[in-house]
Amino acid sequence: MLALPFFSRPKLTLKGTRVTLRLPAPSDYHEWAALRHESRAFLEPWEPRWARDELERAGWRHRIRRYREEFAAGTAIAFLIFENETDRLIGGVTIGNIRYGVSQSAQIGYWMGERYAGKGYMQDAIRALISHAFGAMRLHRIEAACIPENARSIRVLEKAGFTREGLLRSYLRINGVWQDHYIYALIADERRDAETKG
Repeated sequence: MLALPFFSRPKLTLKGTRVTLRLPAPSDYHEWAALRHESRAFLEPWEPRWARDELERAGWRHRIRRYREEFAAGTAIAFLIFENETDRLIGGVTIGNIRYGVSQSAQIGYWMGERYAGKGYMQDAIRALISHAFGAMRLHRIEAACIPENARSIRVLEKAGFTREGLLRSYLRINGVWQDHYIYALIADERRDAETKG
């Protein structure tokens, strides 16, 4: 079966109050590479070690291909985050390891360009993603893992209503080192109850 090019697939766009989430397109390369380059020192402590071709066009093409394959398989959806006011790329968020059956769960990961961090954009992006995950995707549980020293990320998750459930020892290899992570989760029923009360 011939797969459609990633950019010709149906568009999936999520709208927040201040941001819009949309699937990456090949034409996003220059803006993505520039933002990641200027934010490298800010991002590297919290991400897997960057590949040698991380910011090169060949690396971007490989990334787009992987996004397309995961999207087609229904295992992950990667979004870029754009500021509504300026339509400027400010970060990215992925919902991955999507499982149905008895689990109906997924994990989220995210990054923000340094100059846009701490301004509430990620909070808005995660709210839009959560609404989609518990709505159209019909998930029951969303998880997120966070290095204990990453105070910004912890703040984002807790403000979004995630509950810390425990510590996963030596869970992910981040910047070349196996790191412990807190595991956070948000359950659809708990979120609905909180919204009803709030």
